[in-house]
Amino acid sequence: MNPATPRLRPVHAGWIEVITGGMFSGKSEELIRRLRRACIARQSVQAFKPSIDDRYSETEIVSHDENRIESTPVANSEALRELLDPETQVIGIDEAQFLGPGVVQLCIELARKGKRVIVAGLDMDFRGEPFEPMPRLMAVAEEVTKTHAVCVVCGAPALHSQRIVEGDERVMVGALEVYEPRCRDHFTPPDEIESHVEEVR
Repeated sequence: MNPATPRLRPVHAGWIEVITGGMFSGKSEELIRRLRRACIARQSVQAFKPSIDDRYSETEIVSHDENRIESTPVANSEALRELLDPETQVIGIDEAQFLGPGVVQLCIELARKGKRVIVAGLDMDFRGEPFEPMPRLMAVAEEVTKTHAVCVVCGAPALHSQRIVEGDERVMVGALEVYEPRCRDHFTPPDEIESHVEEVR
């Protein structure tokens, strides 16, 4: 084999794919696209989403562009595990950062059983810090796709999710009314915003 020739994944080999990036970067859109292609290929597919994320639908994964696919809401990785059909070939998981650390081991186990696991989620929180368990999922995945939104300030590729409402809690589910996509130059961490407010006072 020519060293430059890419290796093809064996048909029955397990595999973990991670789609990650900031908000409004097309993560769910790409997850839906891959799951639909698996359905076209007549593979058995199950899709899951955190029950906490009911912004657009309780029983569908929905992108910000309103593309959607049927899914099962779950509270955590253990609930997901209980609902898995042993015959399923492709498992899609959206917003995995909300399912807890157990989702990493679950994905590894599924891949070892020959399943194709496609996971989407935020890589950073509103503070610009790594959002576990996504960094660990990226480390154990065979394939990682980093998506970017468009900065609302300058139009550059945006990797951050700027929270534009008050609140210190790490998990605050919302869309454009709560977050804006920002590039590195125009992202302001919450502690810097608070420092500026104190200086003004």
